[in-house]
Amino acid sequence: MSGSLVAALSLILFFVGYRFYSKFLAEKIFRLDPGYMTPAHRFNDGVDYVPANKYVLWGHHFTSIAGAAPIVGPAIAVYWGWLPAMLWVVLGTIFAAGVHDFGVLVLSVRNKGQSIGTLADKLIGKRAKILFLFIILVLVLMVNAVFAWVISNLFISFPASVISIFIQIPLAVWIGYRAYKKSGSMLLPSVFVLFVMYFAAIIASYVPALQIDLVRYFGGEQSIGLFGFSGVELAFIAWILILMVYVYIASTLPVWKLLQPRDFINSQQLLIGLLILYLGLFFSSPEITAPDINTTADDPGWFPLLFITIACGAISGFHGLVSSGTTAKQLDKETDARFIGYLGAVGEGSLALITIIAVVTYFNTTGEFLDTYHSFSGAGASGLNIFVQGAAQLATVLWIPLEAAQTLIAVIVISFAATTLDTSVRLMRYILNELGEEYDLKPLRHLHGSTLIAVGASAALVLIPEGPRGVGSGGYLLWPLFGTSNQLLAAISLMIVTIWLKRNGRSIIYTLVPLIFLLFMTLWAMSEQVVFEWSGLSGTSGSNILLFSFGSVILGFAIWILIEALVLLGKNENQ
Repeated sequence: MSGSLVAALSLILFFVGYRFYSKFLAEKIFRLDPGYMTPAHRFNDGVDYVPANKYVLWGHHFTSIAGAAPIVGPAIAVYWGWLPAMLWVVLGTIFAAGVHDFGVLVLSVRNKGQSIGTLADKLIGKRAKILFLFIILVLVLMVNAVFAWVISNLFISFPASVISIFIQIPLAVWIGYRAYKKSGSMLLPSVFVLFVMYFAAIIASYVPALQIDLVRYFGGEQSIGLFGFSGVELAFIAWILILMVYVYIASTLPVWKLLQPRDFINSQQLLIGLLILYLGLFFSSPEITAPDINTTADDPGWFPLLFITIACGAISGFHGLVSSGTTAKQLDKETDARFIGYLGAVGEGSLALITIIAVVTYFNTTGEFLDTYHSFSGAGASGLNIFVQGAAQLATVLWIPLEAAQTLIAVIVISFAATTLDTSVRLMRYILNELGEEYDLKPLRHLHGSTLIAVGASAALVLIPEGPRGVGSGGYLLWPLFGTSNQLLAAISLMIVTIWLKRNGRSIIYTLVPLIFLLFMTLWAMSEQVVFEWSGLSGTSGSNILLFSFGSVILGFAIWILIEALVLLGKNENQ
């Protein structure tokens, strides 16, 4: 089957979903009010609460949710076949992710820009809030640790991309100063920055002196340096420490200084990247060589694991953290929520879709695909690199040299991952601030105290334990929990939105259906992992005490929250 035909049909469905379904939700269910004073205006503090142009804010929101996850998940999930992966991305985006992201954003805006964790307190109870915040903390800690490893790995694999990423930071600060202190436009300056970034990336691809290759600086892959670490290991440690310093600074700066302008630049990167890849796809019209259903993939089976492997790109609880954590504090008009929340989800679905197409059209034959995707673990090890190579192959159709194309794709992926990383650290700071307020802990209430704890905990998880992928991969010890924890978070967020709609006398069917589906799939998948796989009861592998312990606590807390919510809904029914 033609990859371009599959993409075209999917994009048409995305357009119909945004044009009609999101409009219905905005007018009939969420009832957006153009005259409502948003928290960005009511609590404008020049740091976190700052009104933003809807296109600039869409850029922040889009790039914060569209990190590496909507690439990695779909690139792995095609192991079971491209058809179930594509259907979940398209239908999940329209009927689950769009509703979830849009709904959480509106709910937060209507409640002083408070996070979804705090809203759990208001709508379900204080006990549910504390349990919920624990799940959120574990989730953002995993994101911080693993995305630091992903960025470091990409810096090491594509050293020509580093200079482009470094150039972006001071130029983004310049744009922020120009826009907010001198009322200048971000559009033309951001186009200039993109030109500079891509020019630097292309030149660095062919000039080794411009490649910041820490492995080479530390003596090469086989060298043994400080404390017996190899050149690659020292490079990982150096990059992770540099990233931790960067996210500390980035997550404490006022949002207008770096976050908003940088994310606006990155949103254009994503749009340009998507445009290049989709044009390359439609001009080349490659055939899908991967099987629609991989009948040899039964260890593990796709049901229900597909629905937690593809989280970002279909529905993701992390999106709700961004919607209620940073986006709601910058919304200029309530009616902008449809454009930012629902269309942001559609944008990420488009990224997940092109990831699937790039991977399943990359191989010359079905046999080559099956050789690479011979097992689920093999898919996990190869997925991201296959996407970069497949995406670069599509870009070459537009006369972009392969080496330059690979560097540009790496720059785009790193930019998204870095945006997600420092947004996640900022979200972790917000959560610690809320806990500090709850328990009167002064260090947690302080800007730099809470940020230091967030960055320190993330760095410790990355560097201290011995991870499965070498030095700096400690976050991967907990990463198997990400999919289920993320989807449980989305389900609980949908439940909170559902309770709010019910209390306001509005129809709940449009949030209730995706809620029930997501709960069913996620609780099933997590129960299998905790009760059988990580406990060792299945007998197919040894137990994993760390995952079993954390997984049991998260599963128990989630069920506890759901029971309290159901009891509350039952009481409302009888009132």
